[in-house]
Amino acid sequence: QVQVVESGGGMVQAGGSLRLSCAASGSIFRINAMGWYRQAPGKQREFVASITSGGTTNYADSVKGRFTISIINAKNTVYLQMNSLKPEDTAVYYCNAAAPNLYWGQGTQVTVSS
Repeated sequence: QVQVVESGGGMVQAGGSLRLSCAASGSIFRINAMGWYRQAPGKQREFVASITSGGTTNYADSVKGRFTISIINAKNTVYLQMNSLKPEDTAVYYCNAAAPNLYWGQGTQVTVSS
């Protein structure tokens, strides 16, 4: 069993910053990659960013240049630094870990006010 737990969400004004953390624990053989998705009210869950254990990153166009994903392999932890936040970034942010099956966290709310 693998557990994935997100933290760091909250409320911030437009232009502000937040850092999300996500830690995977449990019966982990190897984590190949971790990533972030988000779901705004009334919308489908969408990809935000991902990173492999080797450090290869991928970002959605909507967050490129504003968000940075990083990983600490020894801690099975991934971070999402979010800068220049916009109201449209408001969503529940979900973390997943490919270990190697895909496991999801429960999500953390990010609210950006204008």
